[in-house]
Formats: sequence, C-alpha cells, structure tokens
Amino acid sequence: MAIQATLNARVGEVTERIVQRSSGPRQRYLDRIAAAGAEGPRRRALGCANQAHGFAACGPADKAELRAGDGANLAIVTAYNDMLSAHQPYERYPDLIRAAAREAGGVAQVAGGVPAMCDGITQGEAGMELSLFSREVIALSTAVALSHQTYDSAVFLGICDKIVPGLVIGALSFGHLPTVFLPSGPMTSGLPNDEKTRVRQLFAEGKVGRDALLEAESQSYHGPGTCTFYGTANTNQMMMEIMGVHLPGASFINPNTPLRDAVTREGVKRALAITALGNHYTPLGRILDERAFVNAVVGLHATGGSTNHTLHLVAMAAAAGITLTWDDFSDLAEVVPLLARVYPNGKADVNHFHAAGGMGFVIRELLSEGLLHENVETVWGTGLSGYTSEPALNEAGQLTWTDGATATGDEAVLRPVAKPFQPTGGLKVLDGNLGRAVSKTSAVAPERHVIEAPARVFHSQEELQAAFKAGSLTGDFVAVVRFQGPKANGMPELHKLMPPLGVLQDRGQKVALVTDGRMSGASGKVPSAIHVTPEAANGGAIAKIKDGDIVRFDGVNGHLTVLVDEAEWAARPLAEQDLSGSHVGVGRELFAPLRAAVGSAEHGATIFDRTAA
Repeated sequence: MAIQATLNARVGEVTERIVQRSSGPRQRYLDRIAAAGAEGPRRRALGCANQAHGFAACGPADKAELRAGDGANLAIVTAYNDMLSAHQPYERYPDLIRAAAREAGGVAQVAGGVPAMCDGITQGEAGMELSLFSREVIALSTAVALSHQTYDSAVFLGICDKIVPGLVIGALSFGHLPTVFLPSGPMTSGLPNDEKTRVRQLFAEGKVGRDALLEAESQSYHGPGTCTFYGTANTNQMMMEIMGVHLPGASFINPNTPLRDAVTREGVKRALAITALGNHYTPLGRILDERAFVNAVVGLHATGGSTNHTLHLVAMAAAAGITLTWDDFSDLAEVVPLLARVYPNGKADVNHFHAAGGMGFVIRELLSEGLLHENVETVWGTGLSGYTSEPALNEAGQLTWTDGATATGDEAVLRPVAKPFQPTGGLKVLDGNLGRAVSKTSAVAPERHVIEAPARVFHSQEELQAAFKAGSLTGDFVAVVRFQGPKANGMPELHKLMPPLGVLQDRGQKVALVTDGRMSGASGKVPSAIHVTPEAANGGAIAKIKDGDIVRFDGVNGHLTVLVDEAEWAARPLAEQDLSGSHVGVGRELFAPLRAAVGSAEHGATIFDRTAA
C-alpha cells in the first residue's frame, strides 16, 4: 500500500477554494441526496401495481426476491451497441451481471440504455455536430432509466468520449444510489501510432491513396475494445479509477478475457455490498466530492490526458453542486509532473502504459508526493491507497489483489515523480485579448510553445483543407478556425486539421491553431489554443480577427493575444457567419433547443448549469 505524504500545499489550497466557492450548492445537493437516501429502498413504498410491473418479466427466483423486498435490486444502465468497438463487449455483460448479482443474493435488471456515438466515425462529418450534445442526451436518458425508483444501487456500462461524462451527470441526479462503473477495456495493440500518423500525413500530401490509408486505419482499429491511443475514452477510464468509482486496476484490462470477467463480477458484488440495505452504504454523491474532482484534475495532468475534460469535469462537478474552474486546472498543472508518454504524447499506447505499471503505479507515485487526496471514499471501501493494488487470477482461477508495480517497467512510457517527462502538467490555460482557451502542451515540442505569426482565418476545417490542397498555406501562420463553438454548431472536434498542419510544420513552417472548437485527447504536435471562449457565435473576440493580424500564442506564460492597436481592436466589428447549414440534416434540427441553451466552454458547455449561461 502507498503511504500518504503530507498533502501538497497547492493541492490543498485549490481544494479549499473549491470547497469555499461551492459551499452553498454542494450543501444543498448533499441535503437532497441525504433526503432521498433516508427514504430507504423506494421500491418498497411503491403501489402493488407499480411493483408488479417492475418484476413482471423476471424469472421465478428473481421475482420472489423482489417481491419479498429484502434483497438488493441492481440497475444496469448500458451504452451497449455493436458499432463502438469499446462498447461491443457489453453485449454479454447483462447476463454476466445478473449471474453475479444472484450469487451475491441480489437481482439485476437492465434499467435502460443510453445512446453512444463514435467520434471516430463522425470526424469531419455532420454527425460530429451532435457529439458534445450527446452527453446531455445521455444524462437525460440515465435519469429516465433510474426514474422507476426500483433500485438500490447501479452499475454503468460506458467507456467513450461523451458517454462516461453523460452517465456521471445523470447518475449524480440519483446520487443517493451507490454506483460502480464497469469498463470493458482497450483493444489489443495494432499498427504503431507513429506509423498511423505517418500514413495519414502521406495521404494529406497526396502521396498515398485511400486504399493505403484505409488499410493503416484498419490495422490500428482492429477489434473489440477502446481505441488504444490516450484520447478522451481512455482518459475517462483513468479518471473513473482515480476518482474511486472503478475497482482498483480495472481500467485497462483487455476485453473478453477471464480476468476482465472476474473483475466485472467483483464490481457487481461491490455495488451490492454498499447499498443502504447493509452496513457499508456508500452513495455516489458522497464519493464524488471536491477532493475526488481535484484528484481527477491531478490525474489528467500527470498522464497528459484529454483536453475534453476541461469541459466534462466542469460539467460533472456542477452536477454534484461543485464549481470547478479552468483556473483550478491551471494552478494544479504548475505542481503536477507529467509521468506518462502515451500517444499522442508519445509512441506508446495504453496497453504499453498498463504493462509498464499503469494506474497503480501512477497513483502510488502521486500519493508519495502528496499530490492526491488519499482520505476519500471509494467503491472499494478504502481510501485511494487501495488503488495501488492490481487484480490477477491465481492458479485456481480465483480473483486476487496484489500490490501493484513499485517501479516502472518502461521509462519511455511511464516514469516516477522523481524523474518526470516534464516538471509540470501537460495542460495550459491561455488568456488575453482573444479570450480564454486551453492548450495541450505535453504533445508539443518545447521549441514550439511560443509562436507569433500572421493569422489565416477559416470558418470550417474544410476551408483550411482546401487551402492546403491548393498550396496557398505558405510561410509561418496561425490558423484561426472559428464559428465552431457550442452555440454555433455544437462544438465539433476538428481532427482533420491535424494532418495538413502537421505536414506544414514538418516542412519547417511555424504554425499554430486557434479555434473555438474542440480537438480532444488526440490533439497532436501542432501548438493549439482550443475551446476559445467567448466563442465567435456569442460575441467573442475571435470573431474580430482578420487575415494578416499578428497573433501570439504563448504556451509558456499562458497568453493568447492579437497584436493590433488597442483602439482599432476595440472599434473593429465582429465578423458574421451564416450557420444555417449546420442547423439542419442528420438530426441537427432537433438540437436547436440545446444550441440555444448551452453555456460557455469554460463552464462545461452544458445545458444543465444555469449559472453558465
């Protein structure tokens, strides 16, 4: 077990100010879930017809258990579909969960399903403009699933980008229920990530055809499980583990293996062991407190995780009555070292990270320097030191937990705090006369952390791609891609910008990206200021930029400025853009109320937190 060092002063300061600023909303939230929990199992108070509907389709044994009302009823909320490689393994989970629940003296029912879209499929397509808002739909769907009030605890089956945050937001509305998240794990390693990137750039230059590109992509994404780069999906898994709602070591075990099934069964048993029916009641809303969210931000920095969580963690925290800000991210980044190099921050994938020591090693190292709160509640029933252990099967095939790695298995992938890849976290908050933005500096070479160059303005990633193909992107420049924020078009990810910009950078040009859109965990080697807020469609200064304006991107000091005379800048009108083409087709017309209600990126780009409007 890890020994908790004295808490780092900065971590303590940031935590305390979050507690202070959140005191009113957090207390109201805790009072609400305490009142809900005090009622006991709600299903016992339902009318006879209500109860009969709830167990009508159950088998005789399950029906008898629910009818008596003594055993726990476990809700399964699933994001299963066949199209997401990470979620396809969930097809067999309900039967596995039901069997494990019966062994533990309970019953499990699929309470409901939530949508789960794949950003990898919708990249550069109209469907990507629904992606961020799918998080809100998932939260709403979760609430519908649990609204029958027949459950004593819940397990959540979700992995990928908006799905886990949406499930967490929805689950926190039922924060009196104990909750365990059950991952399915990453696919086995395929084509090396640097080779995949090389083929993508060759395709962007027209040096290889579509067949070569499709073959490379198919070798990269080749089977069941999470995509193996360290994007938002795998950052979600890190985050759920470091926040204590996974079992220790659960995040990165490959799918459809005996160990994965054994850990899943144990997760079901834990969900049933911590209900209000027993002596270890541990509701989700109590686990996910201010300390847990600080631990998540520390984990994000230490592993170089997805920039999407500067949105998602803010929105998730708000659902628990906690106000988390970008300044909290920035201040924590100054004291948290970068311990992992996983693509796009390095050549390794998450399987290599797991083999090198994985989450147990990271948590042990951060605890040893006082960079995490150890004294937190978890579904495992321990403080965070319990998460330095890892699961294994003994010779008899029984699940056991042993101390995790105390030394890294590969210093090219994972390092101790005493020898980090860089002394500060991989994320920077930028500020200036263009507004506020975030930048994933861990993926960018140090000599590119400051760039000053003329602006080239675009209103879509397709416009920039066309300019690249026409050969007009010459010299040093800062690409400004605007009207890509949540109010404009749902804030799509703009991954198709990276191959052409990467090609130009490799040719020796100094290039950077400034956008009110998203780039997520796959943000590449090009210095990028993303999530610019206020966004162009909401009167943001990014709408004032003209071609040729000198833009300064300073990832060292955290500045994002346009070098235009102050008086001229103040008087310059905002550009306008016809966005109607992004508001119809592929279901986008149905999301007009969400575009109208959504708050700013800095407040989580959510429709739920009304203080963010």
